[in-house]
Amino acid sequence: MSRYTGPKCKLCRREGEKLFLRGARCEGQKCAITRRNYAPGQLAKNAFGKQTEYAKQLRAKQKAKRIYGIAERQFEIYYEKAIKQTGSTELALQKGLETRLDNIIYRAGLADSRNQAKQIVGHGIIKVNGKRVDIPSIQLKVGDSFEVYETKKGSKLFEKAKNDKKFKSPKWLKVDLGGLKGEVINMPEKEDMESAVDTKMIIEFYSK
Repeated sequence: MSRYTGPKCKLCRREGEKLFLRGARCEGQKCAITRRNYAPGQLAKNAFGKQTEYAKQLRAKQKAKRIYGIAERQFEIYYEKAIKQTGSTELALQKGLETRLDNIIYRAGLADSRNQAKQIVGHGIIKVNGKRVDIPSIQLKVGDSFEVYETKKGSKLFEKAKNDKKFKSPKWLKVDLGGLKGEVINMPEKEDMESAVDTKMIIEFYSK
């Protein structure tokens, strides 16, 4: 199954909550959830009724895929890697998702949304450890640095980031918004993870 490329607002409506897939638009009155808080499609207003345990697990998995913008097979690979690691499988799965380059660019305040971060990386605008990269799924580790390419630092795309005085970076990242760069200084812990993602449900879904 390929990555979803249709309307982002439809995904939020399907989950019945804001997934913040469109950045600042999700905060305003134009947000689809604000205007139509029910799933798209026929009889959709009854879509959020009582669910079976399997349905809840499936929804948890689908929601996580949509939040991070990951295709089905790629998501399965993150799970397969997580169960092979020692310690908490839940934490290992979340770390795998959180340390993707596109997610780090989003967490560092260099993009309004993960989708925008994916596009920024895909266009080769980011350097990792001094080398240009264009693969959003690259995993970063402690000590890795990331930076907007010098010739792109004057782009209007990053004006908001450079002028955002209220932004507070996650404690596992060291971010210099003025310089449009940062570094991974620790691995993310449980409290640093995406709160909307229920990894327990996801693991239960795949372990059946």
